[in-house]
Amino acid sequence: MNRPPVSDMLLEYQHYLMAHRLRALLGGRLTPTALLSLPEYASRRIMRQDLARQMITRASPPEAMKSLDRLTDELMFGFWLNPGEVTAFLRAAIRQGSHPALGEPQAFAQLLSSTERARLGEGGVERVCRYYLTCLHLASPGADPHALEHIFERLEAAVPPLFADELHSPSETVPAN
Repeated sequence: MNRPPVSDMLLEYQHYLMAHRLRALLGGRLTPTALLSLPEYASRRIMRQDLARQMITRASPPEAMKSLDRLTDELMFGFWLNPGEVTAFLRAAIRQGSHPALGEPQAFAQLLSSTERARLGEGGVERVCRYYLTCLHLASPGADPHALEHIFERLEAAVPPLFADELHSPSETVPAN
């Protein structure tokens, strides 16, 4: 079985953290469930993967789809790169009155802790904000059929480094990319 590198799995968790932080900032109906630690996230991610595999092989119990949907929502799995999810999220955020973090890099940067901002440096913070704010543009391709392709090209060119506090021990120093 071909497994993704650990950095891809950690980046997935970091995407979860950023989605959780943004949803918590917006609050209201967008408030996420309790924040999962990395081991808790990994455990639920494995459960989700097993359910998806069962569904593909048609060896799944009848309630598997509901469980898969519940885990997908809890993990905010694919949140940043799924145009449908981004669109639904932005519609809900706008109904609640929106927030500057949905479009302004300085406001979005406030989702990062002070240690994360220090670890990333100014250029790294700009890169992280540019990446996640570009993800929010995934809701806009309805007007231009080529927009989605261009947005994914921008995202592939700007994948953020691993920066989240939860992925670094206090004694570890990691150079900003």
